[in-house]
Amino acid sequence: MSFPTFTPRSTADEVAAAFAEQISGKTVLITGTSVTGLGFSSARAMAKYAGLLIITGRRPHKIQEAVDAIKAEHPSANVRPLTLDLGSFASVRKAAAEVNAYPEPLHVLIHNAAAEMGPFVLSEDKLESQFASDHVGPFLFTKLLAPKLLASSARVVVVSSGAHAQGTIDWATLAAPDASTYHPLAGYAQAKLANVLFAKALTARSGGRIQAFSLHPGAIDTSSAAGGETFKTLQAVGIFTPEGKPNTEMVQWKTLAEGGATTIAAAFDPRIEGKGGAYLEDSAITEQGINPAALEPANADKLWTVTEEIVGEKFTF
Repeated sequence: MSFPTFTPRSTADEVAAAFAEQISGKTVLITGTSVTGLGFSSARAMAKYAGLLIITGRRPHKIQEAVDAIKAEHPSANVRPLTLDLGSFASVRKAAAEVNAYPEPLHVLIHNAAAEMGPFVLSEDKLESQFASDHVGPFLFTKLLAPKLLASSARVVVVSSGAHAQGTIDWATLAAPDASTYHPLAGYAQAKLANVLFAKALTARSGGRIQAFSLHPGAIDTSSAAGGETFKTLQAVGIFTPEGKPNTEMVQWKTLAEGGATTIAAAFDPRIEGKGGAYLEDSAITEQGINPAALEPANADKLWTVTEEIVGEKFTF
């Protein structure tokens, strides 16, 4: 079977249609699926074909909005809501226990949710909020679901960002955050670098039994309409104009539909099977734009060990 070559303008619907056979009958769990966000773009495209689509959010009414929107478009879709706050170990443990009790297998786990890119905030577990929600929570959730993932030779997809290339891991403050050294953009870049390292380490440590991929979805405007801290942070550095519009001179933007495409390719493209740990952009594996720190296995191993210490559990296979 031949598959198309995708472009930066390929949409989530186009990629999902190309891999309809691979998606068919699969159970997919994707985090962070509010109707105005990137995750919803991927979720609604997969819902047409998936056997079961599990979507998550911190607030039940927001998840139900997404369920209703998907069902309105695809009435026969099998969609299940799951309450999950990745910034809370307690919430992660509760949600993982619920998923582990499901009778269905789990074929694909997509980590899409992310914290606000704003002022220094501590999570309820006393971690910097972006690092907590974007890396530590997903690490713990994956660890708790590992037996289910291994049983189905699952793929794990971690939505990173091209901003990881500017990231550095501040090892001294991961477990003991320091407000005086924090900057929201640096915190974001660090968390997204952690995403790339996690995908590499998860594939390696599982002996390839779990294939994990990280990716850059492209620059997508999900914050200007909502305002909020992420918008304020990006406006302060000129990514949004003083009038609140996307700055097309600074950034090449994608639509939400285009932004959701690479996630689906990472989850289902059979051409990348066996290439776990790779990084994707524009729905294909790339080696361009990868932070050199992400290519050092020692960094992935150290982050893994530090994260185990933070969550208080060993992640073994």
